Order: sequence, then structure tokens, then C-alpha cells
Amino acid sequence: MVNPYDDQRHEDTILRTFSESVDEQELIWHRDKRTREVSVISGIGWKLQMDNQLPEEMSKGKLYRIPKMEYHRIIKGTGQLVLKIWEEKND
Repeated sequence: MVNPYDDQRHEDTILRTFSESVDEQELIWHRDKRTREVSVISGIGWKLQMDNQLPEEMSKGKLYRIPKMEYHRIIKGTGQLVLKIWEEKND
């Protein structure tokens, strides 16, 4: 399966970009192997939904913590979404 995003890896971060043309059906519920902190660089109206919670609109500059192995998904907004991601090393 091809990822619905492009990653650019830097020393301790990942810059992840979701195209404005991404198919919403590709934005599936999933779990990550490591805890992550995510910050929005750009994107309007995109949402983060954690397991058993209502979707929350992602705000530029706010830090979102996604615990390892917790189901979550992204819900499409307007334009492209660019995220800066930090992964915990000792998870």
C-alpha cells in the first residue's frame, strides 16, 4: 500500500505533506509504533480524530500528542496539510 502523504526526514523530525487532492478514503484509522508529537505547519480545516473521541480541528502551531498504538486518523480539510512530527526514541 502506498502512503497518502510524502515524508521528508530531517535529523530528529519528519516533515509530512498531505496533498489537497488526497482521496479521503486513503485517510484510514491506524496506529503508530512510537508516541509522536505533531505540529501543523499549514492546512485549513484538517482534523485529527483519536479513538473514541470526536474530531478536533487542527490549529497551526498547536502541539498534538499521539500515544503509541492508539488508533487515530486525519480528516481532510482544504489545501495541503503539512505536519512536523517528532517521534519518541525510547518507546
